[in-house]
Amino acid sequence: MHEMSICESIVQIIEQQAAAQSFSRVSRVWLEIGPLAGVELEALRFSFDVVTRGGVAAGAALEVIELPVTGWCMPCAKSVAVTQRYDPCPDCGSYQIQITGGEELRIKEMEVD
Repeated sequence: MHEMSICESIVQIIEQQAAAQSFSRVSRVWLEIGPLAGVELEALRFSFDVVTRGGVAAGAALEVIELPVTGWCMPCAKSVAVTQRYDPCPDCGSYQIQITGGEELRIKEMEVD
């Protein structure tokens, strides 16, 4: 389960920011996650609760902002919404789409004390 190591990295970033910005507690964390990031959300939530115990983010709420999958259609020369890799362009039907969004996994915001 790689969600545990993802959460350990998130907590490491939170603790580094706590030291750098002098806050003592995090009460809420917002993550932006795309469907192509390969993350199981329930496993991530469970892992976050386990990994944050006893630290600056203990008891913090985890909010997930799910991002859409987007791609650049080469024949249309525009950004299009797709649901997964290798989908055809919804406008022209071409499979020449380069994924430009939906793979993200990042901390967007934290509520701190």
